[in-house]
Parts: sequence; structure tokens; C-alpha cells
Amino acid sequence: MSKSRTRQPANQIRMIGGQWRGRKLSFPDAEGLRPTADRVRETVFNWLADHVSGSRCLDMFAGSGALGFEALSRGARHCCFVEKNPAVFRQIQANCELLNATSQSEVVLADANIPLHTSEPFDIVFLDPPFKSASLQRCLNWLINSATLTPGALIYIETAKDEPWRNDSLNILKEKYAGEVCFRLTELK
Repeated sequence: MSKSRTRQPANQIRMIGGQWRGRKLSFPDAEGLRPTADRVRETVFNWLADHVSGSRCLDMFAGSGALGFEALSRGARHCCFVEKNPAVFRQIQANCELLNATSQSEVVLADANIPLHTSEPFDIVFLDPPFKSASLQRCLNWLINSATLTPGALIYIETAKDEPWRNDSLNILKEKYAGEVCFRLTELK
């Protein structure tokens, strides 16, 4: 008698808007990887509705790439995904190819805590670092003090509900909670 193996379905995110609405993208298991929930992404992209089309986006601590892919789906001109886990990095590359988005995306294998050098600044940045780590502050410090951002750039920040953070170079435009997550849209002063 042979045993049949049941294969676990891959972790997936579902695109919630734009040209790829309803498409599912896979991502691997990785420590600390927790994609931004659908309802949170929907709120964030409602906040960004007038800003995404034609923008250059930077998805730091990319993980599943949910935020960057959602921006591309809604008309962003370009998205740079920064991820340090090699397996997750390869899956983001595969998802770019699956969506035929390689010409409008760049996937960088790097630590988001270390300054990134780019030829053109970004209009929108997505920051969803590991919760309760020093990564958010380190990344914000180099981002704000570099030529990586356009004047008035929008920065989405996702943290644990009770996680303190502060940066005097940012204005909080919108802020909400979903369960144990606090998410906000900020603007570079």
C-alpha cells in the first residue's frame, strides 16, 4: 500500500486592485515574513490613490512584495524591491517574471538597513520591517538623510501596535490600527 503525499499549498497573496486584481502570487516561508493584510493594503492604496500612477516606488524589507506589486498593478512606473533573504529575493524575481513586470521593476538582494544607491529618487516608500527591531529607525535615518527620496516623498510605515518610533523629518498624514498592527502614511517635510 503506497502512501500518497499531500503537498502543502504555497503561501500566497492576492492582488486587490489594478491590472492584476485577483492574481495570486506565491512567497516562501521565511522567519518574520508577514505580508500586509488585504484590508490594510486596500486602505493604504485608497490613501495613495492620487499618487501611485506614474510614481517610482521603493519596497524596503520587501518580503512577499505585496506592497510593491500592488503599486505596480495600480500604475506605478517603477518599483525597486529590497530583500535580504536569498530565497525570498528569488521568489520576488520569479513573481516579476510571472507578471511580465521585469521592465518596470528591480529586485535588489541587500539589507534595507544599509544605504541604497540609486540613479533616480523615489516618490513612495513602503517600510514594513520586522516588528520590534531597530530596523525601522536605522532605515529611516539613512533614507531621510540621502538623495534617495523626492521632495515631499510619501513613506508608508507599518509597525506593531505598541512599537514606538519617531522621526521629526516626517509628517503623519493618516494612521490606523488593524488588530496588533499600526499603519500610517507619512510625508517627508
